Amino acid sequence: MSRVLGIDYGTVRTGIAITDELGITAQGLETIKTNGSDKMLLKRLEEIINQYNVDCLVLGNPINMDGTKGKRAEETELFLHKLKSRFNKLKIVQIDERLTSVEAHKTMNFLDINNKKKKQVVDTLAAVYILEGYINKK
Repeated sequence: MSRVLGIDYGTVRTGIAITDELGITAQGLETIKTNGSDKMLLKRLEEIINQYNVDCLVLGNPINMDGTKGKRAEETELFLHKLKSRFNKLKIVQIDERLTSVEAHKTMNFLDINNKKKKQVVDTLAAVYILEGYINKK
């Protein structure tokens, strides 16, 4: 069985989520600290893809609430091109991630997670919401 990987891309931290083997549920896997190095991120993604037999990548598209593209969307587009050239045998899908970070923060507030821990968890949780959005659309 192959799995789907959800990616909440950021230039400093990138959240990663993965489906179960049946592709029914999404769970957070890790937050990769990249400090601006896509090379490091791509290397770690390759390890994850091989380890979990991933055949599809779902990348969140951070467009603005009014539908326009800001700096983050442009950075994500550049990263999308890197993904496509490095993992050209995989299906790569981009989905709207407009409210995923908001939802992640709401969930963490509800669970009363402290601010220091929030920073470590928010990107992974956002990746889970991105992946769930993809699963629910299928």
